[in-house]
Amino acid sequence: MDEKRIFWKKLKPLFFPIAFQQLMQSLVSTSDAVMMGLIDQSSLAAVSLATQITFVLNLFIWGLSGGGNILAAQYWGKQSKDDLRQVFSIMLRPAALIGSVFTLAALLAPEYLMRIYTTDALLIQLGSEYLRAVALSYLLTFITQCYLCMLRNTGRAVLASAISSTGVVVNIVLNAVLIFGLLGAPALGITGAAVATVITRIFELSWAMLETAKPDRIKPSSKFLFGKCDLFRDYWRPTAMLTANLLAWGLGISVGSIILGRLGSDAVAANSIAVVAKNLISCFCNGIANGGAILVGNELGAGRLDCAKTYGNRVVNLALISGMVSCAFLVLLIPVISNLAELTPQAKEYLKFMIIVCGFNLIGMANNSAINAGIFSAGGDTKFGLICDTIVLWGIVVPAGLLAAFVWKLPMYVVYSIIYCDEIIKLPAVWHHYRKYLWVRDLTRTKEEPV
Repeated sequence: MDEKRIFWKKLKPLFFPIAFQQLMQSLVSTSDAVMMGLIDQSSLAAVSLATQITFVLNLFIWGLSGGGNILAAQYWGKQSKDDLRQVFSIMLRPAALIGSVFTLAALLAPEYLMRIYTTDALLIQLGSEYLRAVALSYLLTFITQCYLCMLRNTGRAVLASAISSTGVVVNIVLNAVLIFGLLGAPALGITGAAVATVITRIFELSWAMLETAKPDRIKPSSKFLFGKCDLFRDYWRPTAMLTANLLAWGLGISVGSIILGRLGSDAVAANSIAVVAKNLISCFCNGIANGGAILVGNELGAGRLDCAKTYGNRVVNLALISGMVSCAFLVLLIPVISNLAELTPQAKEYLKFMIIVCGFNLIGMANNSAINAGIFSAGGDTKFGLICDTIVLWGIVVPAGLLAAFVWKLPMYVVYSIIYCDEIIKLPAVWHHYRKYLWVRDLTRTKEEPV
């Protein structure tokens, strides 16, 4: 079998389940947007801003599970199951702590959280109702993602995808039932969407724990959960940098939402639909990025460094193609996307422009996800991403966006273009750093190596 066929044979079992899982998860956001839009534009805008708290939580999830991905993929390539159990246990510690903090914040101070993103009294009230009801899901989500991360990295990506995908179906059905009061249930409106999310997370975590408890599965160990772990430093070394990178990137993106939140509910509602559409289309790109990162990590952990380099080059080419195709497809769907929710005429005009901007953003995002967040992380090269995102977002995009919106009072179209140009700006630096191949490293340790 030639080398290209081997590459595709290894990538397909990773790419398709992950892409499908991403698609199904995006459908939840789509259903939320459509159903909230059927209630009224204010509900749509409020949920869009409230879920920014979920986005910030996801930054920690992506960072801490990303560190787990790095080591798990490499140790699975080495078939070291005891080390995998240790990595799994280490991941769960911060998951329980940070998830609990977010849950308590949403329960006890939802109004303060909403005021970060908007000054509109109605949006604050509606968003606070949602946050109180959805609070428990934050802890459940963090722990669930640790379980799914380990399943994906130990040859069970299809199972992880099945759990998430089934959860999506459950969530969408519960959304309809609880938001609109179907099948004799009370019509809870915006609170119904939150309750549906909590029930779904309980379902997903229960299933993941039952699967992991089977005799042949990698499971957390109380010995490593509460005792000393030899791989503690190995885990935190790339994880701390990766998490800092994601926070630098994500909080910069969140500032963009804060800016839009002060430009009126039309801009907020239109952006919520545009982002949902972009996330739905980007599933193919995310499948390549995440699947490619696991594949490259497997080869690095197995000591096949030249093969990892070759695979990395192929993943980069695929990412570029997928980004351009996704951009074109998103723009072609403008007539369909414009009718997803009941929007004011002004919001619809904003939406058409936002979709075009999001399309070009997708080209950069596809490449940066595959390279910066994927391949670099697979080899533990996480420092560059932090530096790159900090300079681009906090040195260029955020100051320019704030000045454009509140000092120069430029039109929304100009402001939106500025706050969504970061992925394109980063591309030349990311490609240049990739070609240095500093990421081609085996991070695993042999039993003889010291702690």
